[in-house]
Amino acid sequence: MLRAFRDAFRIPDLQRKIVFTLLLLAVYRLGSSIPTPGVNSAALSSATGGGLFGLISMISGGNLSQFSIFALGVLPYITASIVIQLLTTTLPPLEKLSKEGEEGRKKINQYTRYAAVALGTFQAAFFASFINANPSYLAVGWEPGLFTILVMVLTQVAGIAFTMWIGERITEVGVGNGISLIITSGIIAMYPREIAATAALVRESADAPWLLRIVAFVAVILVTIAGIVYVYQAERRVPVTYARARGGAAGQARSAGQATWLPIKVNQAGVIPVIFASAMLIIPNLIQQGTATRAPQVSSWIATYLTFGQPLYIALEALLIFGFTYLYNSVQFDPKRIAEQLREAGGFIPGVRPGTPTAEFLGTISSRLSLWGAIFLVILTVMPQLVQRWTGITTFQFSGTGLLIIVGVALETLKQLEAQLTVRRYDGFISKGRIRGRMNRDS
Repeated sequence: MLRAFRDAFRIPDLQRKIVFTLLLLAVYRLGSSIPTPGVNSAALSSATGGGLFGLISMISGGNLSQFSIFALGVLPYITASIVIQLLTTTLPPLEKLSKEGEEGRKKINQYTRYAAVALGTFQAAFFASFINANPSYLAVGWEPGLFTILVMVLTQVAGIAFTMWIGERITEVGVGNGISLIITSGIIAMYPREIAATAALVRESADAPWLLRIVAFVAVILVTIAGIVYVYQAERRVPVTYARARGGAAGQARSAGQATWLPIKVNQAGVIPVIFASAMLIIPNLIQQGTATRAPQVSSWIATYLTFGQPLYIALEALLIFGFTYLYNSVQFDPKRIAEQLREAGGFIPGVRPGTPTAEFLGTISSRLSLWGAIFLVILTVMPQLVQRWTGITTFQFSGTGLLIIVGVALETLKQLEAQLTVRRYDGFISKGRIRGRMNRDS
C-alpha cells in the first residue's frame, strides 16, 4: 500500500493533486498561527486541559489553546455532519433526499454547511464569553464587552467558513477527504513540539528508570498503532447470494447464483462515541465552576473524583463510550432495512430465511461486533491515561483517539491513491494495448 504513495509521484496528474493538497494544508496551518483579535494566547494556553477542551484542542492542532482564527476548525462541520447523518435515518424528508442521488447529496451537504455555521456561531459565542469573563485572557488594550465578543465571534465564523472551503477544495481537486486531512494535519502539527519536550526531559533525567519508562512508552505507542491498523481493517463478511436469470441453450431461462458478501466493520462508529462521551463529561466541569462559591463541597468533590484521569472519571467515560457505540451503530446499521433491500434485490444469506430471520441474524452480528468495537474504543481512550500516570510522561499527549484518526485517514488516503493508480493503469492498457488496436481496426 505504501508503494501506491511512491508511484503516485511518477504520474504528473496525481503529483499535481498531491502538491495542491499540501499547499492548502499549509495555508490552513499558517492561519492556525494567527491569534484571534483581542486574545492573550500565552495566558489562554494554560486553560485548556483534559476532557472536551483537550479533545477539541487536539483535533484543532492546538488552535483552541491559543484561540487562533481557526480555533474551532472543522469541529462544527463534524458535529453538524453527525447530526444530519443521524437525522437522515429518522426524518422522512432527509431520507428521501438521500435516495435522490447526486442532487439529493448536494442539498444535504448544503444543509450541513448551514448547520455548521449556525453551530459554529453558538460555539464561538460560548468560548468568546468564557474569554470575556476572564480579563487575564484578553490582550493588552482590549476590555470586556459586547464589542470584544462580537469581534471574536465574527472572526471564528469566518475561520469556520474558510476551513470548510479548504476541506471541500481538497476533496474535489486534491487527494483524500479534505476535512479528515485537516484534522490529521492539526494532530500531527502538535507532535514535533511534544517530541522535543520529551527529548529534553530524557536529557535532564538520563537515569535507568526514566529510560525504561521512555522505552515502554514508545513500545505502547507502536503496539497501539498496530492494533488500530488491525481493528480498522477488520470486518465480518456475511456471505450473500443473488439469484439471476440467464438464457439457456434452448431459449429458456435458467437461474444462476452470484455470490458476494456484506461487509460489517468491527469499529463502525469510528471516534464518534469518544467525542460524544467527552462532550457529556464536560458537564461536571461546568457544574464545578458554577458551584465553586455557592456549594464548595460539591465543587471540591467533583474536582477530586470527576477530573480527567481519575478512576471514577475513567469508569464513567468507559460506560458512556459503550452506550454511544451501541446507539450510533443501531442508527447507522438497520438490519430490517438491509434485509428488505436484500429481498427486493433477490439476495439471501445462505442458510437463513429472507425477511425477519435475516434481520435477526444481521442484528445479532452487529450487536456482537458493536461489543468488540466498544471495548476497542474504551481501551484506546483509557490506556493512554493509565500509561501517562504510570510513566509520568506528560510532555507528550499520547492519545489513542488521535492515533485512530491519523491511522484511519492515512489508510483511506492510500486506498484512494491505489484506486486512482489502478484506473490510470487500466486507461493506459486500453489506449496502448491490444484492445485499442482492435478498436481502431473495427472502426
